Order: sequence, then C-alpha cells, then structure tokens
Amino acid sequence: MHITIVIPVLNEADHIEEILRSLVGYDVIVVDGGSTDSTLDIARKFDVKILPYPKGRAAQMNAGAEFAKGEQLLFLHADTTLPPDWSLVIANANKVWGRFDIGFDESSFPFYIIAKMMNCRSRLTGICTGDQAIFVKRTIFAEIGGFANIPLMEDIELSKRLNRFSKPYCSRRKVITSARRWRKNGIYPTVFLMWWLRLLYFFGVSPQRLVKQYYQYYE
Repeated sequence: MHITIVIPVLNEADHIEEILRSLVGYDVIVVDGGSTDSTLDIARKFDVKILPYPKGRAAQMNAGAEFAKGEQLLFLHADTTLPPDWSLVIANANKVWGRFDIGFDESSFPFYIIAKMMNCRSRLTGICTGDQAIFVKRTIFAEIGGFANIPLMEDIELSKRLNRFSKPYCSRRKVITSARRWRKNGIYPTVFLMWWLRLLYFFGVSPQRLVKQYYQYYE
C-alpha cells in the first residue's frame, strides 16, 4: 500500500531531522509554513518533497494532501515518532481512517496518566488528536473536503466528519510525541487549558476566538 506522509512544519529544527531519518525510503511531503530557523536546510538533506505554504496547520496539511500520491494519507506532527511497524498497522486497519495510541518522551507517572486518558477518551468518543498521527484513505479525505481551514481544533472537526463513515481504527501501537508544551508551561496548567478550550469549542465558541487564548498562553 502506498502511503504518503504529510508533515506540517514551522521552525522545527530541533525535531525534524530525527523524524525524517526514521522515514527514509517512504513518500514524505514536508509543508513549511515559513520557518526562519534551519528546518528547511535539514529537510533538504533527505529525499522528501518540500512544499512552501502560508502558515496554518490545517491549510498546510491540506496543501500536502493535494500533492500526495498515496492511497493512504498519514498526517504526522514534526515532534512525533512513529512505531517501527506503523506501515503494517495502516495496511491492516479495517476502517477508512484511524490513529495510534500516544505516549510521551517523558517517562514520569503524570505523563503516563495523561497519555492513558487521551487514548481512552479517543476510543470512547471517536475523536482523535493530531498528536496521535491520524491516517485516512485519500479518497475519503477528498470526499469530505479535507481539514476545515480553521486555526485550532482542526483535528477534532475532521474526526467528527470522518465518524460519519466509521469509528476510527485505534491502534494500541504508540507514537511518541514531545512533552515540550507541558515541560515549558507546567503539566496541570496545560491539561486545564486543553480541556477548557475543548469545552468552549463543544459549546460553540469559534476556533478564531479560542486560538487567541491558546497563543496568549504559549507565547
């Protein structure tokens, strides 16, 4: 099965080399939103397609999908590492879309609990996050119009539309993602912020309003 991996990036020089090194030999599209660090210099060392595009994760991923040739699309964050048998997981999935369980590059107990809660919530609700490396058949992705062009919650909104076709295939194989947000701003404030933003979104607050709160916290 031909799988195209779409990686949206913006100033990811600290992580992109490790990710691309693990994907040598695969069809990879790096969609750059205007990096000012050495992200592009690093990416050019690898046999990947580099696509410049205006900043915005949803728009960047949609742009990458337009150039994809694979039967399956895998949307991967630049700070997330796939399990060794990831391609077999996707090839053997019996749903039109899915995701992996998540783990963190931090082994302490609080991060174990955070990951456990994220994975359990996803299985119960059918809602997946970008950190879990969402994969989907290219034809289905095109049929629903791709990611909504919104500045936040694009993964949740995509999950809702894909759930009309089927619940996600939830692999117990783990991707390992960076805990940098939690390390920088604190575990409990970050967890509270994520749940608070999701609650507001559930009650109809627009992503355009939510993103202001998000960046006020992270900048």
